[in-house]
Amino acid sequence: MEIPDKDVPNALVHLYRGELGRMTQYRVRLDTTTNWAVGTTAAIATFSLSSHELPHYVLGLPVLLNVLFLWMEARRFRGMVLIAQRVRLLERGFYVQALGGEHLENWHRALIESLRHPTVPVTYLQAFSVRLRRNYMWLLATVYVTWLVKLDLQGRIVEAAHIGRMPGTVVLTLALITLVPLLVIAGLYHPPEEG
Repeated sequence: MEIPDKDVPNALVHLYRGELGRMTQYRVRLDTTTNWAVGTTAAIATFSLSSHELPHYVLGLPVLLNVLFLWMEARRFRGMVLIAQRVRLLERGFYVQALGGEHLENWHRALIESLRHPTVPVTYLQAFSVRLRRNYMWLLATVYVTWLVKLDLQGRIVEAAHIGRMPGTVVLTLALITLVPLLVIAGLYHPPEEG
């Protein structure tokens, strides 16, 4: 069944409103995940510094949780980018043309292709990198600084870092090995420029 030409603009307006609503929903989901990460990081950091008796390795939990939240956000970010791409196509094509300006060439074909075969323009690694740079590096830095403060309060940092029979130098090395790949991902991968 074909839509009559006179109904196409009306359908595009409804599509635009729907896509804007979906984009807003993804934005709320991203913010919710970030709020979870901030809340758990703050709670565990405060908890770990509240007592001298608590072991320093309690701070490994917010690192793991932040990586989990980061993975969730990267998935949600990819969905938001796909929808934002459609919204931009409608704005730069249909609405610019409706307002009498120069519209984007072949925008309708790109929109049809995006609806028929949704292809996210951002890889998981790029999404991971974006969310890591924007939010999670700061949260991870907070955890690592809190951990170093906790170690310093317990004595000399290297000696206080031991876990059971594992010496402090090994624990510090493992902590650094955990952080370095995240720094590399945050620095190397960037999403493609918006067209």
